[in-house]
Amino acid sequence: MQLLDIATYFTSESDVARVAKGPLADADLSRLYAYPPRPRRPWIRVNFVASIDGAVTADGVSAGLGTPADKAVFAVLRTLADAVLVGAGTVRAENYGGVSLSAATRSERASLGMTDVPPLVVVTASANLDPESRIFTDSDVPPIVLTTSSAPAEARRRLADAGARVVETDGNTVTTESILSTLDDLGLHRILCEGGPGIFGQLLADDAVDDVCITTSPVLVAGSAGRISHSASASVRRMTRAHVLADDDGTLLTRWVKHRSDA
Repeated sequence: MQLLDIATYFTSESDVARVAKGPLADADLSRLYAYPPRPRRPWIRVNFVASIDGAVTADGVSAGLGTPADKAVFAVLRTLADAVLVGAGTVRAENYGGVSLSAATRSERASLGMTDVPPLVVVTASANLDPESRIFTDSDVPPIVLTTSSAPAEARRRLADAGARVVETDGNTVTTESILSTLDDLGLHRILCEGGPGIFGQLLADDAVDDVCITTSPVLVAGSAGRISHSASASVRRMTRAHVLADDDGTLLTRWVKHRSDA
């Protein structure tokens, strides 16, 4: 994986100078994908992989589009995050488990004042999650389930009994405002959203997306796969290119940040 292009207004010139020429190590990726220092509010970063022709899944799951470079960046993004935000539909479709980090990475995070492992924050208006799924049985830290007060009480109780920290919001939907306020109240400011398209579309419609990381997998898929975001109506948001990375197998990895006048 090599750096092809970078917009230095977002990544400082000193950090650019410290990025290795040629193949990039994890330390280089950490500098390129660093969050703003000490964000005072939740900074929402979205990460997706898609095919050349825009498919968000292959055979129904995004894992079918993964490449070694995408997996390397995926791991680094999780390492940098305070929490991983994901919709319940993606949890079910991808059979999500908790974030797993090495002992060295945990120690490094602790030295920076971060928790050892970022929790999953799962958004589900209906509390429709299986208490025996991997997010509960294969996780080093309990997930945080953000749901509604109108979700069935029994469903909420089952998730709490399975170990989740259940946070309820008023109404029948989990709004972007409630997502951001809950994250802020919990002191979780470096947020990595891993999908799915519905929650990305909601955050985009509400102008809550600060940073988008897109991997273009070097394959064509066709079929009926959807896009990385969808919502009831279009929401045009200007973004500025932060950098472009490329791997020998044809994978392209781009990072985009909210346009300066909109940030």
